[in-house]
Amino acid sequence: MTRVRWFHSIGMGDLPVVGGKNASLGEMRRALTPLGVRTPDGFATTADAYREFLHAANLECVISEALGQLDVADIGRLQAAGARVRAAVLAATLPDALAQAVREGYQELEVEYGTNCDVAARSSATAEDLPDASFAGQQETYLNICGEAMLLDAVKRCYASLFTDRAIVYRAQHGFDHSQVALSVGVQKMVRSDLACAGVMFSIDTETGFSNAVLVNGAYGLGESVVQGTVNPDEFYVFKPTLRTGFRPILQKTLGTKEFKLVYEEGGSRQTRTVPVPQEDRARFVLDDEDILTLARWAVVVEEHYSRLRGVPSPMDIEWAKDGRSGELFLVQARPETVHARRDPLVLERFHLETRGPVLATGQSVGEKVGQGRVRVIRSSADLDQLEQGEVLVTEMTDPDWEPVMKRAAAVVTDRGGRTCHAAIVSRELGIPAVVGTATATSALTPGEEVTVSCAEGEQGFVYRGRLPVRIERTNLSEVSRPQTHMMMNVANPAEAFSLSFLPNDGVGLARLEFIIGTHIRAHPMALLHPEKIADQKERREVERLTGGYADKGQYFVDRLAEGVAMIAAAFWPKDVIVRLSDFKTNEYAGLLGGAAFEPKEDNPMIGFRGASRYYDERYREGFALECRAMRKVREEMGLENVKIMVPFCRTLEEGRRVITELKANGLEQGKRGLEIYVMCEIPSNVILAKEFAEIFDGFSIGSNDLTQLLLGVDRDSELVAHLFDERNDAVTRMISQVIAAAHAAGRKIGICGQAPSDYPEFARFLVTQGIDSLSLNPDSQLKTMIAIADLEKVSPASVPSAATPERAPS
Repeated sequence: MTRVRWFHSIGMGDLPVVGGKNASLGEMRRALTPLGVRTPDGFATTADAYREFLHAANLECVISEALGQLDVADIGRLQAAGARVRAAVLAATLPDALAQAVREGYQELEVEYGTNCDVAARSSATAEDLPDASFAGQQETYLNICGEAMLLDAVKRCYASLFTDRAIVYRAQHGFDHSQVALSVGVQKMVRSDLACAGVMFSIDTETGFSNAVLVNGAYGLGESVVQGTVNPDEFYVFKPTLRTGFRPILQKTLGTKEFKLVYEEGGSRQTRTVPVPQEDRARFVLDDEDILTLARWAVVVEEHYSRLRGVPSPMDIEWAKDGRSGELFLVQARPETVHARRDPLVLERFHLETRGPVLATGQSVGEKVGQGRVRVIRSSADLDQLEQGEVLVTEMTDPDWEPVMKRAAAVVTDRGGRTCHAAIVSRELGIPAVVGTATATSALTPGEEVTVSCAEGEQGFVYRGRLPVRIERTNLSEVSRPQTHMMMNVANPAEAFSLSFLPNDGVGLARLEFIIGTHIRAHPMALLHPEKIADQKERREVERLTGGYADKGQYFVDRLAEGVAMIAAAFWPKDVIVRLSDFKTNEYAGLLGGAAFEPKEDNPMIGFRGASRYYDERYREGFALECRAMRKVREEMGLENVKIMVPFCRTLEEGRRVITELKANGLEQGKRGLEIYVMCEIPSNVILAKEFAEIFDGFSIGSNDLTQLLLGVDRDSELVAHLFDERNDAVTRMISQVIAAAHAAGRKIGICGQAPSDYPEFARFLVTQGIDSLSLNPDSQLKTMIAIADLEKVSPASVPSAATPERAPS
């Protein structure tokens, strides 16, 4: 009988022998080490060795008697049965041959790593980490195990963990016979991440299933703190397609609070302990850019290898650790991601809140659903039986032992944890919305009050007071006809971009910078460059807080703006994403932190110092240079060359030329690396001089709101004349017909990104009959308008776009 197998001698074909986790460790050690992926060495006990132990100690009878007729829904009987089996396992003695095999394996590790070397003992079940059933967290892992006696004890404790309450329930729910599931123990050299950092990464976005991103979570200390959800970790997104071609596409970096870390316990009976993280370390990211990119490259290598192995795309859930002594990164686990792998890609389900109420708590959203119910605050596992079906489970953090009752919850809300913590993983598998890392939920939410938990609004999750009306939209994408007219979308919020990319689309016709600047940056660009001019001391302190860690405050603006644009561009890659340069009006700019010091007071800012006129003006030229640096970072550093640039509110031909010159001076040269520069067609001069504007710009996008305002002489912000504002007015439609014809005559593309096609189906139909190349719509009207346009084109084939349009990129 073979009782021990070394990682380099096993692979995924050995799952019945060493379980899913250890088979995967062996697969990585054997197949991926030559490709540069580092994994710690080690060995695994076999399933035969486990069965030998059960037989020698006569444990099969104990297991059969305790679990044979068990109703796992009866929590009291479940807990008693599990405790009985675990006690019997721990009381038994390992067979001499097995104990000796483990000792000899450990002695070989001592030769490689030194006497009394530290190892991890990891449980690996033979029905674990399957593509359609993740046993993540079902059995135990023991860290900082030193010496033969401690290791042999850890092996027994791993065996006993096959009979935790959660593991028993999971097997019962998934149809696994308890007697047919064996356990292997992986003995793996520890990575000293207690002196550095560790975490979890997925080769897919965990919430939306967007497959082109790697999501990396990390915190200081041992990785268990991230998995268990005891900390709110740092979070990084990396874009896989351009990473493969040599770019550095870190799309987004989000700083976690990281209040605590798990480290080695020196002496005593415990192997680890939790200690606070110094404030200055919390304010820093745990990984530098090079480490982030290395991990992302490894995630791609692992995913590609396992996909080839299985013959189908296989997104992966991977644990990583950085050694504080050597500075090296290691992968310590890899398993298939199971939630999105099971999702039907042709069925799109979207939840919409019809109204919003008072916000009681916010955190990171898990999933994209909405849950509602009465609040039940659970302080410890002893209170779990209080949770009733359909209640909202509110707690500091969940524990694997809670899984048997979590399925009762309508939603889960935690104080601590990130998107890869235990609460998040289990909630995804159960299809329950969760908001994690709120910091305040257990104190802010009142037991018994009705709440709505929304994960349908992007990366941020919200807990609202009361039961709010919810609309669920389900679409079978195979039944949606695609019109010849290009159907693009208006996107402002980067947090929604991955989710919106699943709607049928031909790219983004309008990516607005104003939302990113107002929400994610919050400070006026000139105030960041000249903070000494901020008169308000409170605003000056807030700018200092926002830009903490930045010696160059302008770089803060560049990085944050680039991240927002990159998330949108990556979501829709390789389709065009047309980014409109900033178009705040002076009163809106003045509302940004520090903005009052840099903006004039205008009586009518709607037609004042806005759009193109700002970019070459000395009062804003430095601020515009920051916008240009951000666009260059997205295109040149991240490789997202699908980003096109659009100039708003360009009044004259000379102004158009000056902006083109200004862009070139800032490194954005028209035509270089495929850069196209469009102009908003929203001023009558743009229509009248369309032929001449077409000689300056590569295309047009009609802004129907401003065009209507200026044609009809109606202030669209005035309620007194609001009844006169109508894009369907003959004057407006004639001008639009005229500019579409002029653009096509000049060989230029022309689309529309205004509100009207989203609001008025008949207006969208009019545009198609005029041969417009693309409609860019608000996401909530994308599908219904697409269907209407497809139907119109079937009835009136002559109404399809008359200009040559590029090939549609794949959805």
